[in-house]
Amino acid sequence: MLDYEFHKLHQAELIRRADEERLARQVRRNRRSGKNEPEGRVSARGGLERAA
Repeated sequence: MLDYEFHKLHQAELIRRADEERLARQVRRNRRSGKNEPEGRVSARGGLERAA
């Protein structure tokens, strides 16, 4: 039973790492392509303002 628990913990850790690495690759890819630029400023009222 203990081996099975270690296996499940290890499996969960591998999945967590894979998710982190996938997210990091996605962020790098988006930064390189310029997709992270804001579409407009957020006003104090919570709405979007037109970007200058």
